[in-house]
Amino acid sequence: MKSERPVKDSWRTSLHEIIFEAETPAGKVFDVGLLLTIVLSVVAVCIESVTVYRITYGSWLRAFEWGLTILFTIEYGLRLMAVRRPFRYAFSFFGIVDFLAILPTYLSLFIVGTQSLLVIRALRLLRVFRVLKLSHFVGEAQMLRAALKASLRKIIVFLGAVLTIVLIVGTLMYLIEGEENGFTSIPRGIYWAIVTMTTVGYGNVTPHTVAGQTLASIVMILGYGILAVPTGIISVELAGVTRQKVSTEACPECSDEGHAEGANFCKNCGSKL
Repeated sequence: MKSERPVKDSWRTSLHEIIFEAETPAGKVFDVGLLLTIVLSVVAVCIESVTVYRITYGSWLRAFEWGLTILFTIEYGLRLMAVRRPFRYAFSFFGIVDFLAILPTYLSLFIVGTQSLLVIRALRLLRVFRVLKLSHFVGEAQMLRAALKASLRKIIVFLGAVLTIVLIVGTLMYLIEGEENGFTSIPRGIYWAIVTMTTVGYGNVTPHTVAGQTLASIVMILGYGILAVPTGIISVELAGVTRQKVSTEACPECSDEGHAEGANFCKNCGSKL
Protein backbone atom coordinates (compact mmCIF):
# COMPACT_ATOMS: atom_id res chain seq x y z
CA MET A 1 0.00 0.00 0.00
CA LYS A 2 2.84 2.41 0.76
CA SER A 3 4.41 1.94 -2.66
CA GLU A 4 1.18 2.77 -4.55
CA ARG A 5 0.84 6.37 -3.44
CA PRO A 6 4.17 7.59 -4.89
CA VAL A 7 3.25 5.93 -8.18
CA LYS A 8 -0.09 7.69 -8.22
CA ASP A 9 1.52 10.98 -7.28
CA SER A 10 4.15 10.42 -9.92
CA TRP A 11 1.72 10.02 -12.82
CA ARG A 12 -0.46 12.86 -11.55
CA THR A 13 2.59 15.11 -11.19
CA SER A 14 3.74 14.28 -14.72
CA LEU A 15 0.26 14.88 -16.10
CA HIS A 16 0.03 18.17 -14.22
CA GLU A 17 3.37 19.37 -15.59
CA ILE A 18 2.26 18.64 -19.15
CA ILE A 19 -1.23 20.13 -18.93
CA PHE A 20 -0.85 23.02 -16.49
CA GLU A 21 2.80 24.03 -16.77
CA ALA A 22 4.49 25.70 -19.73
CA GLU A 23 8.03 25.47 -18.44
CA THR A 24 8.77 21.97 -19.77
CA PRO A 25 9.12 21.10 -23.49
CA ALA A 26 6.14 18.70 -23.26
CA GLY A 27 4.02 21.35 -21.53
CA LYS A 28 4.97 23.95 -24.11
CA VAL A 29 4.03 21.64 -27.00
CA PHE A 30 0.73 20.74 -25.33
CA ASP A 31 -0.25 24.35 -24.67
CA VAL A 32 0.73 25.64 -28.11
CA GLY A 33 -1.16 22.77 -29.74
CA LEU A 34 -4.17 23.51 -27.54
CA LEU A 35 -4.17 27.21 -28.46
CA LEU A 36 -3.97 26.42 -32.17
CA THR A 37 -6.84 23.94 -31.83
CA ILE A 38 -8.96 26.55 -30.04
CA VAL A 39 -8.30 29.08 -32.83
CA LEU A 40 -9.30 26.50 -35.48
CA SER A 41 -12.46 25.69 -33.52
CA VAL A 42 -13.54 29.35 -33.27
CA VAL A 43 -12.79 29.90 -36.98
CA ALA A 44 -14.89 26.83 -37.87
CA VAL A 45 -17.86 28.14 -35.86
CA CYS A 46 -17.62 31.53 -37.58
CA ILE A 47 -17.39 29.93 -41.04
CA GLU A 48 -20.43 27.75 -40.34
CA SER A 49 -22.50 30.86 -39.66
CA VAL A 50 -22.01 31.95 -43.30
CA THR A 51 -24.93 30.54 -45.30
CA VAL A 52 -22.93 29.68 -48.43
CA TYR A 53 -20.31 27.70 -46.52
CA ARG A 54 -22.90 26.09 -44.24
CA ILE A 55 -24.80 24.74 -47.25
CA THR A 56 -21.66 23.53 -49.04
CA TYR A 57 -19.49 22.31 -46.17
CA GLY A 58 -21.99 22.06 -43.29
CA SER A 59 -21.57 18.33 -42.66
CA TRP A 60 -17.76 18.58 -42.73
CA LEU A 61 -17.74 21.55 -40.37
CA ARG A 62 -20.09 19.83 -37.91
CA ALA A 63 -17.94 16.68 -37.98
CA PHE A 64 -14.88 18.84 -37.35
CA GLU A 65 -16.61 20.56 -34.41
CA TRP A 66 -17.63 17.23 -32.89
CA GLY A 67 -14.11 15.90 -33.26
CA LEU A 68 -12.67 18.92 -31.47
CA THR A 69 -15.36 18.75 -28.79
CA ILE A 70 -14.46 15.13 -28.05
CA LEU A 71 -10.79 16.13 -27.78
CA PHE A 72 -11.66 19.02 -25.46
CA THR A 73 -13.84 16.70 -23.38
CA ILE A 74 -10.93 14.27 -22.94
CA GLU A 75 -8.64 17.20 -22.11
CA TYR A 76 -11.14 18.49 -19.51
CA GLY A 77 -11.24 15.06 -17.89
CA LEU A 78 -7.44 14.91 -17.83
CA ARG A 79 -7.31 18.33 -16.18
CA LEU A 80 -9.61 17.10 -13.41
CA MET A 81 -7.41 14.02 -12.97
CA ALA A 82 -4.20 16.06 -12.90
CA VAL A 83 -5.11 18.07 -9.79
CA ARG A 84 -5.56 16.63 -6.31
CA ARG A 85 -8.63 18.79 -5.67
CA PRO A 86 -10.67 18.52 -8.89
CA PHE A 87 -13.70 20.34 -7.51
CA ARG A 88 -11.60 23.43 -6.80
CA TYR A 89 -10.44 23.46 -10.40
CA ALA A 90 -13.94 22.69 -11.76
CA PHE A 91 -15.36 25.79 -10.05
CA SER A 92 -12.41 28.08 -10.80
CA PHE A 93 -12.59 30.63 -13.63
CA PHE A 94 -10.72 28.53 -16.18
CA GLY A 95 -12.45 25.36 -14.96
CA ILE A 96 -15.85 26.87 -15.69
CA VAL A 97 -14.62 28.21 -19.05
CA ASP A 98 -13.26 24.77 -19.99
CA PHE A 99 -16.62 23.19 -19.15
CA LEU A 100 -18.61 25.82 -21.05
CA ALA A 101 -16.29 25.29 -24.03
CA ILE A 102 -17.64 21.76 -24.54
CA LEU A 103 -21.22 22.22 -23.35
CA PRO A 104 -22.77 23.94 -26.45
CA THR A 105 -22.00 21.02 -28.79
CA TYR A 106 -23.82 18.57 -26.53
CA LEU A 107 -26.70 21.03 -26.05
CA SER A 108 -27.05 21.26 -29.85
CA LEU A 109 -28.43 17.70 -29.74
CA PHE A 110 -31.46 19.10 -27.93
CA ILE A 111 -31.51 22.81 -28.86
CA VAL A 112 -30.74 23.70 -32.47
CA GLY A 113 -28.21 26.49 -32.98
CA THR A 114 -26.54 26.38 -29.56
CA GLN A 115 -23.30 25.21 -31.20
CA SER A 116 -22.70 28.86 -32.14
CA LEU A 117 -21.96 29.47 -28.45
CA LEU A 118 -18.73 27.54 -28.96
CA VAL A 119 -17.06 30.91 -29.56
CA ILE A 120 -16.79 31.04 -25.76
CA ARG A 121 -13.71 28.88 -26.33
CA ALA A 122 -11.95 32.11 -27.25
CA LEU A 123 -11.73 32.82 -23.51
CA ARG A 124 -9.34 29.91 -23.25
CA LEU A 125 -6.89 31.90 -25.35
CA LEU A 126 -6.23 33.99 -22.25
CA ARG A 127 -3.78 31.23 -21.32
CA VAL A 128 -1.48 32.55 -24.06
CA PHE A 129 0.12 34.95 -21.56
CA ARG A 130 1.21 32.03 -19.38
CA VAL A 131 2.25 29.85 -22.31
CA LEU A 132 4.50 32.55 -23.76
CA LYS A 133 5.91 33.29 -20.28
CA LEU A 134 4.54 36.83 -20.39
CA SER A 135 4.42 36.96 -16.59
CA HIS A 136 4.25 40.76 -16.54
CA PHE A 137 0.90 40.53 -18.38
CA VAL A 138 -0.28 38.03 -15.78
CA GLY A 139 0.74 40.51 -13.09
CA GLU A 140 -1.25 43.30 -14.75
CA ALA A 141 -4.26 41.00 -14.99
CA GLN A 142 -3.93 40.25 -11.26
CA MET A 143 -3.89 43.99 -10.53
CA LEU A 144 -7.00 44.59 -12.62
CA ARG A 145 -8.85 41.71 -10.94
CA ALA A 146 -7.90 42.99 -7.49
CA ALA A 147 -9.07 46.52 -8.38
CA LEU A 148 -12.40 45.25 -9.74
CA LYS A 149 -12.93 43.12 -6.64
CA ALA A 150 -12.15 46.04 -4.33
CA SER A 151 -14.53 48.37 -6.19
CA LEU A 152 -17.37 45.83 -6.52
CA ARG A 153 -19.42 47.10 -3.57
CA LYS A 154 -19.09 50.73 -4.61
CA ILE A 155 -20.18 49.90 -8.16
CA ILE A 156 -23.18 47.90 -6.87
CA VAL A 157 -24.29 50.90 -4.78
CA PHE A 158 -23.75 53.17 -7.79
CA LEU A 159 -25.79 50.91 -10.09
CA GLY A 160 -28.57 50.77 -7.50
CA ALA A 161 -28.74 54.59 -7.53
CA VAL A 162 -28.71 54.67 -11.35
CA LEU A 163 -31.53 52.12 -11.59
CA THR A 164 -33.59 54.15 -9.13
CA ILE A 165 -33.08 57.32 -11.20
CA VAL A 166 -33.96 55.45 -14.39
CA LEU A 167 -37.17 54.12 -12.82
CA ILE A 168 -38.24 57.59 -11.68
CA VAL A 169 -37.34 59.31 -14.97
CA GLY A 170 -39.06 56.59 -17.03
CA THR A 171 -42.23 56.94 -14.99
CA LEU A 172 -42.17 60.75 -15.28
CA MET A 173 -41.71 60.54 -19.05
CA TYR A 174 -44.64 58.13 -19.31
CA LEU A 175 -46.83 60.60 -17.40
CA ILE A 176 -45.60 63.64 -19.34
CA GLU A 177 -45.63 62.29 -22.91
CA GLY A 178 -48.26 59.57 -22.75
CA GLU A 179 -49.12 56.85 -25.25
CA GLU A 180 -49.77 59.27 -28.11
CA ASN A 181 -46.06 60.15 -28.22
CA GLY A 182 -44.76 56.57 -28.11
CA PHE A 183 -44.41 56.13 -24.34
CA THR A 184 -46.97 53.34 -24.14
CA SER A 185 -45.96 52.05 -20.71
CA ILE A 186 -43.62 52.63 -17.78
CA PRO A 187 -41.19 49.90 -18.99
CA ARG A 188 -41.10 51.72 -22.34
CA GLY A 189 -40.25 54.92 -20.49
CA ILE A 190 -37.54 53.11 -18.51
CA TYR A 191 -36.07 51.81 -21.78
CA TRP A 192 -35.97 55.37 -23.12
CA ALA A 193 -34.32 56.61 -19.89
CA ILE A 194 -31.59 53.94 -20.09
CA VAL A 195 -30.90 54.66 -23.77
CA THR A 196 -30.76 58.40 -23.12
CA MET A 197 -28.73 58.29 -19.91
CA THR A 198 -26.08 56.03 -21.45
CA THR A 199 -25.85 58.50 -24.40
CA VAL A 200 -26.67 55.69 -26.87
CA GLY A 201 -29.69 57.55 -28.23
CA TYR A 202 -31.36 55.10 -30.61
CA GLY A 203 -33.98 57.72 -31.42
CA ASN A 204 -36.89 55.30 -31.85
CA VAL A 205 -38.74 57.00 -28.97
CA THR A 206 -38.43 60.78 -28.51
CA PRO A 207 -40.29 63.32 -26.38
CA HIS A 208 -42.46 65.89 -28.19
CA THR A 209 -43.67 68.17 -25.39
CA VAL A 210 -41.63 71.01 -23.88
CA ALA A 211 -41.69 69.38 -20.45
CA GLY A 212 -40.56 66.07 -21.92
CA GLN A 213 -37.73 67.66 -23.89
CA THR A 214 -36.60 69.58 -20.79
CA LEU A 215 -36.49 66.36 -18.76
CA ALA A 216 -34.64 64.66 -21.63
CA SER A 217 -32.01 67.43 -21.67
CA ILE A 218 -31.44 67.03 -17.92
CA VAL A 219 -31.07 63.25 -18.31
CA MET A 220 -28.59 63.66 -21.19
CA ILE A 221 -26.37 66.03 -19.20
CA LEU A 222 -26.68 63.78 -16.14
CA GLY A 223 -25.59 60.84 -18.27
CA TYR A 224 -22.14 62.31 -18.93
CA GLY A 225 -21.50 62.67 -15.22
CA ILE A 226 -22.81 59.18 -14.44
CA LEU A 227 -20.54 57.55 -17.02
CA ALA A 228 -17.49 59.06 -15.30
CA VAL A 229 -18.28 57.64 -11.84
CA PRO A 230 -17.40 53.93 -12.34
CA THR A 231 -14.26 54.95 -14.23
CA GLY A 232 -13.16 57.05 -11.27
CA ILE A 233 -13.94 54.28 -8.77
CA ILE A 234 -11.88 51.68 -10.62
CA SER A 235 -9.06 54.18 -11.29
CA VAL A 236 -8.72 54.91 -7.57
CA GLU A 237 -8.63 51.20 -6.72
CA LEU A 238 -6.07 50.55 -9.46
CA ALA A 239 -3.83 53.26 -8.04
CA GLY A 240 -4.00 51.60 -4.63
CA VAL A 241 -3.11 48.10 -5.82
CA THR A 242 0.49 47.16 -5.10
CA ARG A 243 2.49 46.02 -8.11
CA GLN A 244 4.26 42.71 -7.58
CA LYS A 245 6.00 40.24 -9.83
CA VAL A 246 4.12 37.00 -10.39
CA SER A 247 5.11 33.61 -11.78
CA THR A 248 3.31 31.42 -14.29
CA GLU A 249 3.45 28.35 -12.03
CA ALA A 250 0.15 26.51 -11.45
CA CYS A 251 -0.76 24.91 -8.12
CA PRO A 252 -0.74 21.08 -8.31
CA GLU A 253 -3.70 20.92 -5.92
CA CYS A 254 -6.20 23.44 -7.33
CA SER A 255 -4.45 24.68 -10.54
CA ASP A 256 -4.65 28.32 -9.38
CA GLU A 257 -2.13 30.66 -11.06
CA GLY A 258 -0.71 34.14 -10.59
CA HIS A 259 1.37 33.43 -7.50
CA ALA A 260 3.99 35.91 -6.32
CA GLU A 261 7.43 35.27 -7.75
CA GLY A 262 9.32 32.97 -5.39
CA ALA A 263 6.20 31.89 -3.48
CA ASN A 264 6.41 28.45 -1.86
CA PHE A 265 2.71 27.95 -1.16
CA CYS A 266 -0.50 28.46 -3.15
CA LYS A 267 -2.32 31.71 -2.33
CA ASN A 268 -5.67 29.96 -2.88
CA CYS A 269 -5.49 26.61 -1.07
CA GLY A 270 -2.16 26.87 0.81
CA SER A 271 -0.66 23.78 -0.80
CA LYS A 272 3.08 23.57 -1.44
CA LEU A 273 4.09 24.68 -4.96
